[in-house]
Amino acid sequence: MTQPMGRTVMLNLKQIRRVLLASVLVAAGSVSVAHAHPHVWVKTRATLNYENASLVGITQSWLFDELYTAMAIQGLDKDGDGVYSREELAELAKINMEGIEEYGYFTDARLGEKRLGVKERDDYWLEHKDGVLTLHFTVDFESPVLAEAEGFSFSVYDPSFFIAYEFVKTNAVALGPGAPKACLAKLTNKDEGGDQAALNEALVAQLGDYAGGISMMQQVEVSCPRS
Repeated sequence: MTQPMGRTVMLNLKQIRRVLLASVLVAAGSVSVAHAHPHVWVKTRATLNYENASLVGITQSWLFDELYTAMAIQGLDKDGDGVYSREELAELAKINMEGIEEYGYFTDARLGEKRLGVKERDDYWLEHKDGVLTLHFTVDFESPVLAEAEGFSFSVYDPSFFIAYEFVKTNAVALGPGAPKACLAKLTNKDEGGDQAALNEALVAQLGDYAGGISMMQQVEVSCPRS
């Protein structure tokens, strides 16, 4: 990562943003797990979308860390008013979405062991508030899932651990309008074996309290008991 970042001083602002995304989001799939450690921290929240008694997709909000935010927004305040509007952030939002498309938006939705295909909507946007960027977007399932189907779950994670995803502490997952009243969403930690445990232990030793709450392989399980 140090070489691409060192070259950015010779690039224009558009190229700088592309380098940032290339070295942070797009490169995530090429990092060896054995040597991986997070370069970007993202806190997430999600809303499950329902239509006609079926799950049809997930609306997500990704809150990026302050360091990534500071780098990404350089030069984007075009009118100099100190406010980063949705219009000023539109190009960066587009670059983000193009960067994560190849990786299925880092969203692993499953019905039992079967992975569900996802597709992005066009209504994504970036928000800058309280010193951090938040990416808002929705992915739809290629095929709806009956709300009462057993075994639905989803995770938001980068298997290379280049990006550390963690659900926010409160109101992390919501069931949208149309969800059966009996449905429940439960957030659990996925068991990914010794590599994950060793990585988390190393992060705590290296980063202290900041890393202490990180669980990069969290899973949301949704159940809708039949009445």
